[in-house]
Formats: sequence, structure tokens, C-alpha cells
Amino acid sequence: MTGYYLIIGLSMLVSWLVSSRLKSKFEHYSQVHLRNGMSGKEVAEKMLRDNGINDVQVISVPGQLTDHYNPANKTVNLSEAVYMQRNAAAAAVAAHECGHAVQHAVGYSMLQLRSKLVPIVNISSNLMQFVLIAGIGLMAATRSIENPNGNTTVLTIGVLMFAVTTLFAFVTLPVEYDASNRAMKWLKDTGTVTAEEYFGVQDSLKWAARTYLVAALGSLAQLLYWASMLMGRRD
Repeated sequence: MTGYYLIIGLSMLVSWLVSSRLKSKFEHYSQVHLRNGMSGKEVAEKMLRDNGINDVQVISVPGQLTDHYNPANKTVNLSEAVYMQRNAAAAAVAAHECGHAVQHAVGYSMLQLRSKLVPIVNISSNLMQFVLIAGIGLMAATRSIENPNGNTTVLTIGVLMFAVTTLFAFVTLPVEYDASNRAMKWLKDTGTVTAEEYFGVQDSLKWAARTYLVAALGSLAQLLYWASMLMGRRD
């Protein structure tokens, strides 16, 4: 299991570095105040109106980094700071979440696929660690000269579960990048932000997207490790 712990450790380190950089970026661009004086709530509502979306509500939710779009009840949920503040970082987050609302409205295929995967991913993510550990134990207990790998049935199920979560992580990438692209295009085309403010929006969303990329690559690395265990490697 040494290789697995090494992968986990490296993934956590890279994730921490990227998250720390993202946090510093948002803190910096929170000091870049919008010349138009619009709050995150107002930016979100304007982007929705400009895209002909009239059935989505913008609401405030408690906490930090709790911003998200909920397609079930059609709400753009903005953390309290983003909802109220009037800076480049708030505009970036608000417009990005509205990007998801636009995706939902136009039937963006990758968002639809991601939504279909959610129930399966919820089950897989809750059970796969137990199944993987049980699978490793069963392999060890059933090894013999005739069958050096032992019984791999349970481990195979565990690997398939992990593969679903990895697929979900990679499907999430185009969804997030597309939402950011929609946000940046709207902010630029409508002149909602100045050139200086736009640079802050662009830089903030770039680092936010990298957190999803790191998560996807980390998931892939772990999947490859478990697949190698399934094929008979012991380390």
C-alpha cells in the first residue's frame, strides 16, 4: 500500500498548494472594487436577465466557498460575502454560477451527463472504500499456487465504483471551464467590468478551475493504482 499512500500524499500536497493560491488570489481581487458599484447579487441577476432567464432566483447562503447553482430548484446560491460584496472576486464567482444556470437553460450536454451521474456517484463514493478494502482482504485470503491473485471479484467491483467517481471528476472539468468561459465572455461583452477588473475575474476563475483539474488527476492516479492491484501488483 506504500504506492497508494504516496499518491494520496502527493495529491493532497498539490491540492493544498493550488487551493492556497486560489485563496490568495480571491483575497487580492476582493480589494479590486467594481467601478459600477454592483454587488455579486446584482451581477448575477443582470447576467440571468441578459440571457433571457427569468425563472432562476439568486439567494444568499451561509458559509464560505458555498457558492453553487442548484438545477433542482433553479437557484443561484451565493455565499454571504459574494452576495453582498462589490469587487472583482465577487463578480467572478457570481457570473460563474450563472454560467451553470445558462448551461441548464440551453441544455448543455456535459451538464446533463454530470447530473445523470450524480445518483450513481453518491452510491459509489459512499461504498467504494469499504469494497476496495474488502476486495484486497479477499484476494489475500484466497491466494494459492493455482490462483496466485486470489478471488478478484469484490476488488473488481470496487475498482468499477472508483472508475465512476473518476469519470465524474473528468466530466466536471468541461462543465466548470465552460461556465467560466460563459461568465468571462458576458462580463467582457457587456462591459460590466473594466479591463483591470476583467483581468482579476479571469485570473480568479483560472485558479478555481485548476482545483477541479487537480482533483480529477488525483482521482485518475488512484484509479490506476487500484487497477494495478487488480492485475496482480502487490506494492
